Amino acid sequence: MASEKVSTLVIGAGQAGIAASEHLSAHGEPHLVLERSRVAERWRSARWDSLVANGPAWHDRFPNMEFEGFGPDEFPDKEAVADYFVDYAKMIGAPIRCGVEVTSVETRPGGGFIVSTSEGMIEADNVIAATGPFQKPVIPTVVPPESGITQMHSSQYRNPYVLPDGAVLVVGAGSSGAQIAEELAKAGRKVYLSVGPHDRPPRRYRGKDFVWWLGVLGKWDLETPDPSMEHVTIAVSGAYGGHTMDFRNLAAQGVTLLGRTGAYQDGALQVAGDLEHNVTAGDGYYLALLEKADAYAKANGLDLPEEPEAKVLGPLPECVTDPMRSLDLRQAGVTSIIWATGFGVDFGWLKVGKFDDKGRPEHHKGVSPVPGLYFLGLPWLSRRASSFIWGCWHDAKYVAGHIAESRKARCA
Repeated sequence: MASEKVSTLVIGAGQAGIAASEHLSAHGEPHLVLERSRVAERWRSARWDSLVANGPAWHDRFPNMEFEGFGPDEFPDKEAVADYFVDYAKMIGAPIRCGVEVTSVETRPGGGFIVSTSEGMIEADNVIAATGPFQKPVIPTVVPPESGITQMHSSQYRNPYVLPDGAVLVVGAGSSGAQIAEELAKAGRKVYLSVGPHDRPPRRYRGKDFVWWLGVLGKWDLETPDPSMEHVTIAVSGAYGGHTMDFRNLAAQGVTLLGRTGAYQDGALQVAGDLEHNVTAGDGYYLALLEKADAYAKANGLDLPEEPEAKVLGPLPECVTDPMRSLDLRQAGVTSIIWATGFGVDFGWLKVGKFDDKGRPEHHKGVSPVPGLYFLGLPWLSRRASSFIWGCWHDAKYVAGHIAESRKARCA
């Protein structure tokens, strides 16, 4: 049976794939988007029940469509975000084929690619891997399964009531870990939270959300000399109307803060002595951002209400200044561990291109050295904003433009 032929094949119908489709259409580039499940599926099935966007509705969106039913400063829930992408794909007429899994991409003799899918072969001149940054949950192999403790990645957690009775250890205090720990504490659970290095911005300052401040201060446009740099861990929350994530408040709710977890031996987890340093460094980031915001407001004559009280931080809780160095899980009553330890990439199906020892692809702003191969949605693809909703939209514009220019050059 003859292979189906397309000019550009986009793999993945999340935010990156939909953005790619919009910009390819703007250039008149014929293309097809393949999605192994549903549009924006990870928002629906790889997030906990109460998750909301970490950015306000005015920010966490594409430029050409707003969220329905949410004010600009409100935080859409995960289902609303998924629905947004479904509606956006319909609005732009994206040619998406759902329920089709790509199993391999190989080079085609003479140029282009042969793509094997669950529904047959496709030949493509160009391939855009738009599978995003959340491909493979990272779960450290620290606590053995025979410990009898329920263990899951944060992408598998749904709500406090599906966990067995008992205390919960949450490992990782970025947005996911901190929010899950807070939800568990509010549900009456005893919670231990392992806190590593992180950025801790204010939710709002002087009437503006922190994402606005990062924008005017040029933080979203930061480029890194190392395109494989890890995603920056940010402790912030859009939950409960949005609030600054202060670990002092979590401790006041009964959460026991720990340093980074280490080796497991005889039923106990060793804990690093870095907790006070990590919390203090997060405070330093917070205060430095306020200072930069003040300087920007003054330099630009912005009439924004001052907030001197925002710079007053309370004393560090005792669990930070006199931290635990070992956690006996049974003695502490821990029956569940939630690993909020991030994700790795999984391009095992991509048989072309070069990858580093962590599986991250070689590229420049999403353009691979392999002619016709592109990437979208990865952290630091072109700048800090690349893996965020609006950031990947701009990266997709660049990639689609490169595809269009390459085609013109071939036809010239």
